[in-house]
Amino acid sequence: MAISNRHPVVPAAQYDAAWLRQHLTQERREASLLSEIREAIFGAQDGLTSVLAVVSTVSGATHQPFQVLVAGFAATLAGIFSMAAGEYMSSKSQREIFDAQIATEAKEVEERPGEAEAEVAFMLEEEGLAREAALRVARDLATSKNVLLKTMVEKELGLAVEDDANALRGAVVMGGSFGVAALVPILPYLLLPVTAALWVSVILSGAMLFAMGALKSRWTGRHWLPSGLEIFALGAFAGIVGYFFGTLLPAALGVAGIPG
Repeated sequence: MAISNRHPVVPAAQYDAAWLRQHLTQERREASLLSEIREAIFGAQDGLTSVLAVVSTVSGATHQPFQVLVAGFAATLAGIFSMAAGEYMSSKSQREIFDAQIATEAKEVEERPGEAEAEVAFMLEEEGLAREAALRVARDLATSKNVLLKTMVEKELGLAVEDDANALRGAVVMGGSFGVAALVPILPYLLLPVTAALWVSVILSGAMLFAMGALKSRWTGRHWLPSGLEIFALGAFAGIVGYFFGTLLPAALGVAGIPG
């Protein structure tokens, strides 16, 4: 006889309100954390690949550690400020656009509540509810303008009326992860001759990229191996292309009559 692993179905009315509040708070906190993890992984990946490409290019072109370090640190500082400012302005502008859209929906709820209720009923019907059930649910939601507004905004626009996203925090996470990760391809040039440092830089960067991809699979649900190899391939491509551009660029400039 097969044993079912399904949990017993508990009627909704039997769930404790305090437990539900705590449970939802925890899930929302986890969703916010995943957003910051995404920003950190994106910033670190960009810091590794872009700075690896820079130091590989300069290394192949000059074979001089000083020039490599100057270019690497300059790219790192520029990237930190660029990524942080870009993330801050992007998040802030997005929130302002969302707030304007929410204000438009709030005006509709206030001035044309029947239209707002009909829209909610129609969207619920599109999602699978029978028409009578959709009209009944929309009518119940419309007894509170605030609940009706939140439902419209979430279903019609895919937005949240209350969003705890922090533009400044996102900027710090993005810029900080870029800067920390960018040090990985630079540090070998502080300790080793240029030729050896190039290979160590590429290997360390590749290992770090692979580790980030494998770690990312913990939240994406993908297998860790293809997830790690995907980001590793991107970094390897950046390093190889950067080195060859650095090797070929001096010759191309020489042919063009530009002195080295």
